[in-house]
Amino acid sequence: MLSGRRLDLLDPSPFDIEIEDIAHGLARVARWNGQTIGEHAFSVAQHSCVVEEIAAHIKPGLEPKWRLAALLHDASEYVIGDMISPFKAALGVNYKAFEARLESAIHVRFGLPPKNPVAIKTLIKKADRACAYFEATQLAGFNKAESLTIFGAPPAGYDLLIEPLPAPVAQQRYLERYRVLAEAVGLISAPDAWHTE
Repeated sequence: MLSGRRLDLLDPSPFDIEIEDIAHGLARVARWNGQTIGEHAFSVAQHSCVVEEIAAHIKPGLEPKWRLAALLHDASEYVIGDMISPFKAALGVNYKAFEARLESAIHVRFGLPPKNPVAIKTLIKKADRACAYFEATQLAGFNKAESLTIFGAPPAGYDLLIEPLPAPVAQQRYLERYRVLAEAVGLISAPDAWHTE
């Protein structure tokens, strides 16, 4: 990793995971394998910020730690990239087990339970699908009927106009959102403790 950390992919340690590495990687991983319109790809970092926002819209008063879980829902992709769901399924159980170990290490690193409670997992999945609906219709060439069939309707009262950001901007926004949530859950103490590399 750019931080100098060495992450054992087969046995990832929470001690080798840094938020700066996650933000840097996710800002450079394109959703839809880059098959989107616009000058910039829609990054997993930007997607993750939107999913966290949608989760809070669906469940007002959502605790900061679960908002952090939503922000980190695709964090493993800083190492393994963003693979489409059918391809993940085709790879089978070994891939899923690998991804689960990495997700667990990331959760532990940031003070979350190794696995999200079922209700939180369901909420994040709903927010993820809502974001995918907007991405599909605005960036990936799907019509609204197709998107509704595949992803379902976005939550009532929530609308989104997507403008894909350059990677450095997406990275900075992801870090800023992380810092707000990390302070709220007590992982960091004050803005003067924040740093970027």
